[in-house]
Amino acid sequence: MPAALLALALSAFAIGTTEFVTNGLLSALADDFGVTIAHAGMVTTAYAIGQVCGPVLALLTVRMPSKRVLVLLMAVFTAGNLVSAVAPTFGLLLASRFLTAWAHTAFFGVASVVASRLVPPGRQAGAIALVFTGLSLANVLGMPMGTLAGQSWGWRGAFALVAAFGVAGLAGMIRLIPRDDVPPAVDLRAELAVFGNPRLWLALAATATGFGGLFASFTFIEPVLTRVTGFTTGDMVWLLAIYGAGLVAGNWLAGRAADRALVATTTTLLVFLTAGLCLFTVTAHDKPLTVVTLFLLGACGFGLLTPTQTYVLRVAGRDSALVGTANTAAFGAGITAGSLLGAAVIDHGAPYTGVNLAGAAMTASGLLIFGLSLAVSIRARCARAGSGRP
Repeated sequence: MPAALLALALSAFAIGTTEFVTNGLLSALADDFGVTIAHAGMVTTAYAIGQVCGPVLALLTVRMPSKRVLVLLMAVFTAGNLVSAVAPTFGLLLASRFLTAWAHTAFFGVASVVASRLVPPGRQAGAIALVFTGLSLANVLGMPMGTLAGQSWGWRGAFALVAAFGVAGLAGMIRLIPRDDVPPAVDLRAELAVFGNPRLWLALAATATGFGGLFASFTFIEPVLTRVTGFTTGDMVWLLAIYGAGLVAGNWLAGRAADRALVATTTTLLVFLTAGLCLFTVTAHDKPLTVVTLFLLGACGFGLLTPTQTYVLRVAGRDSALVGTANTAAFGAGITAGSLLGAAVIDHGAPYTGVNLAGAAMTASGLLIFGLSLAVSIRARCARAGSGRP
């Protein structure tokens, strides 16, 4: 594998680390800025909103050479984290989180294309998998490392560490990725025409609501674990590592299962995630059971990434980078809605464990939307068969 892939993987590691690093530092952020826990959760919401807006940036750069786009996106990402590290006000921190996430969504679509070009035919899947390994490692290593840095040097130290990863990834891409001066040929009309399909919007809605329910809980995981379960803030490092290990295991197993039975895998994960969130309202009061539940929630929740992405592309009927970017934006929309839902539950005086029941209700709605999407797709298929169309 070319060394340039390592630069892409390192960049993916940095992006994955910054996305959720604040979840383990919520109390420190709330204390420093003098805001409530629910208000502090806006740092996750602001990042997710930036992800939702990512397709705009993807459209603006769709005709630019790929290397130039990647360098630009990583420069924006690094600058956003540096601003976060020195932000004197909570408002500026939220703005910098939005700026950082704006580059997130577009990066992975372009990085996948570049990775496939760097290797001979027949090795593209392995190249893309290597890039996304950086994202997986971010959840096992990067998120706990960021939490540890935040506990050791203050929450600003976590953003400084991520910015350092960003600088390393940026330097590697500038040095190692081959130059490409010819803009890609893209038929924007054909790309955008796909979004006239109502079944695609149902699939994207299922992604957002099904996955978003997890973040009604995960956004506020630190106060739940420290103020309900009784863990210390120092325990957050290894607890997040457990969560990340579940994420990697679930993503790997779900990817293999989805190749054999896409609909059944997606449905099963949505059912298990709903049940797991309900269960967490009880197990959150017991430390050993909480550890097991964290692993299962990470596995079921993030196991949805591959099946839902595959399902959306199948409904779209084409392997479109823009559709893939739209699904990433749907994840961001779900995180936004989930974190806002969790904040509303806490603001209305419910116990911290109430965020789990709210998340379960949201995930259950995602399951219903997914079922509706399947029903509409089956009906359309039957209509085509009855008319003799392929």
